[in-house]
Parts: sequence; C-alpha cells; structure tokens
Amino acid sequence: MDDLLTRLAPQLRALDALAAQEGHMTRAAEALGIPQSSMSRRIQALEDELGVPLLVHVGRKVELTPLAASLSRQLRGPLHELLHVLDAAASAADPERGTVRFGIPLTMGTGALPGIIAQFHRQNPLVSLHLKQAHGQQLARDVAAGVLDVAVLIPPPAGVEHTIIGRQEIRAVLPPSHRLASRKGLRVSELRDERFIANPPEYTLRGLVAGMCREAGFEPSIAIEVTEFSLIRRLVQIGLGVALLPAEDAPQPALAEIPLVPPAFREVALAWGPTARTPPAQRFLAFVRTAFPDGAQADTP
Repeated sequence: MDDLLTRLAPQLRALDALAAQEGHMTRAAEALGIPQSSMSRRIQALEDELGVPLLVHVGRKVELTPLAASLSRQLRGPLHELLHVLDAAASAADPERGTVRFGIPLTMGTGALPGIIAQFHRQNPLVSLHLKQAHGQQLARDVAAGVLDVAVLIPPPAGVEHTIIGRQEIRAVLPPSHRLASRKGLRVSELRDERFIANPPEYTLRGLVAGMCREAGFEPSIAIEVTEFSLIRRLVQIGLGVALLPAEDAPQPALAEIPLVPPAFREVALAWGPTARTPPAQRFLAFVRTAFPDGAQADTP
C-alpha cells in the first residue's frame, strides 16, 4: 500500500491539475511547476496503473474521459485536505514561515497592489509569495482547485469565498488625435461608429464591454483582440482603435482616458480557496484586506 501511494501521489496530483485547467496540458504543467513532458508522463503512468484511458484527443484539444473527470472530482477533496494538513504542520513548527500562492488580475500589475505586496514582504520576510498573473476566470478556477491560495478577482466570482475590497472605474481610452479626446466625459453611445481593441471573448472585461455597448444600443466592432492591457493601450495610442479599460493610477500622457457618463465601475474581490487556512495565508488575507485602498466589506475566514 505504501508503495502504491508513493507511485500514485504525483500522478493523482497531475490529474487534479489537468482537471482544474480544463484539460490544458501546458497550463496544468505550469500550475505544478513541472515541464509539460513530465506532466504527460505522469498521466500516461496513471493510465498504465489503472489500465484505462484518461484522456481523449478532440482535434487539437485534450479532454478528460468521464471516468477521469469522476476520479478527479472524488479525489480533489482528500488531496487538498492532505496538502492543507502538511502546510499546517509545517506552519505549526514555525508560524512565521510558509508559502502563499497569490493570483493577480492582468489589470492590476501596477497601482496599489505591488506596493501592498512589497509592504507585506517587508513585514513578513520569511513568508514566500508565489505570484501568478492571469485573467479573472483562470484565477477563479485556480483558487477553487487549490492551485492558488488567495487571489484578487474581477469581477467577484461565483462559487468561491470572497470579500469585496474595492472597485475599478472603466474609462474610454482614445488616441490623443481623436475628435473626442478633449472631452471631459463620454457616453458609450458616442463610440458607436468606432473600431474597438478588446480582450478575447473569454476575458471578463470583454463581456463587460460588449454588455455596455449593447445597453447603449449597438454591437461593438472589434478590430483587434489582445490579451495584454498594456498592448491595447499602445495600439490605441498609434490610432488603431479605441478601448474601454480600467483607469490607470498614473494615466499615460500620450493617451486620452475619459470618464464615462454615467460612470462605470466593476467590483474587486479578495478570494480564498481550500488551501488558505494556513497561518501565512491567513496573515496575508488580513493584511491585503486592511491595506487595500478601499478596504473590505466582509469578513475573511
């Protein structure tokens, strides 16, 4: 039995990560911090051990078989509980040490959040922070799956424990030569005939932008899809389109960022998963809650 557990532990963790990443082998390998080749070998070894196929190839995609999906669901709770027990044991030996895996939205790589991280690190130098930046839906999946302990998420996620800590203002971003660039405020309807630069459809901001445009009576014409917000701003700057983006703390002088009329906002949440019960994670949660500029509106665990 001990030999079986030794062999299967990394293989089952690989299956859990693969399910959490919806069958995306590269992202699952990154979540575990291993090469993709090692990830594939672990899944293959588990298939050999169980004697059943766990993956099916659909075109270029890889999907879990119904048996693999069921196995992952049944094992997720015990696996995460085991990780929690081990982390708690290590923290009990030295509560000032430990690791916190923290997710950051793509729109918050600048502004207050880096400063909050730096301040926490100065006050807790023995706590190791592992940071991951991704779009909101991916971070929410990682928190729910235990890949991340804590994350700032926009918008607040369904099915994940969280507290509201602030909000982001959405503004119109225009090239400086645009006919509307000197305005103090803009209605979304005034952008009806513009070409938009936006995130891909799976990004939550893309859905928000589409919804705001529909409420204004039109479908946005998406000229270019870009994942990185800094690149969106650069493409707007050189005149390839306009965008609706979260306001920057320090707006770029080569861009016009104009408040919307009426103002538009989206909530910012601090979320935690099943692995966030260790002393370092609890300390980090409390710190971010109190240090974030707008504070929190609910209790953390």
